[in-house]
Amino acid sequence: MKAEEVTGKDSCVVWKMIYLARRNPALRPEEFAQAWREHSALGRQCRNVGQRVKAVAQCSRHLQADAAELSKDYDGVNLMVLAEREAGSAIWSDPETLAVMRPDEPRVFADYVRNFSLLCRQQVLRGSLCADVLPQHKQVMLIGFLQRSDVWRGAAALPEICPPQWQSPALGLASRIVCNTIDEQPPFGYGYRHVVEWWFDSVEQAQAAAASLDVSARAQDGEFGWGVHVFMLTEVTHARP
Repeated sequence: MKAEEVTGKDSCVVWKMIYLARRNPALRPEEFAQAWREHSALGRQCRNVGQRVKAVAQCSRHLQADAAELSKDYDGVNLMVLAEREAGSAIWSDPETLAVMRPDEPRVFADYVRNFSLLCRQQVLRGSLCADVLPQHKQVMLIGFLQRSDVWRGAAALPEICPPQWQSPALGLASRIVCNTIDEQPPFGYGYRHVVEWWFDSVEQAQAAAASLDVSARAQDGEFGWGVHVFMLTEVTHARP
């Protein structure tokens, strides 16, 4: 399916804002999740945030995961389900957000959130298609940011079925696989095409999947190859609802 193709199902499309975060270097890695939760709590003061963001899952990097294929350059991934696509741009100019949340961002992150956020269209490739299926506290996920380019071009197509590379070998143990395709020009340095979530029932399964990742040169190429990528093993440390 072409990425820009509009169908009758578009009214059911799930839009997400996903960000790939680095912590403020003044924070120790083990302090980041708590500081992040405190930042999220400020959103309760912002009525418009509650209207525009339907769900949040803060996925913190699993600090004990040491597979060579996993990145330690980032500290977490935020998965925000939006009420509608337009919320992805409106939230950046919202007066409440600018007054309450933006001033706190340098305390928690290495940069302002807008500078590492991606507007994405969700596509479930394995598991329930119900939009109410959301990551809950302690959910373990391997998350891959794929096909980064400094000269960004959107994906030519959305995967109609789960690509074989995304479910082989130990990746196939995932109970749920979700592809999030970037839908607008991303910030510089974050020109990925897809963000893929692999949900696992245990840390051990996720670690086995990470250790089995084929990151050879041949795995980078092709329509759904890894390309320039970041893989992170995470656990949800805060979620709402």
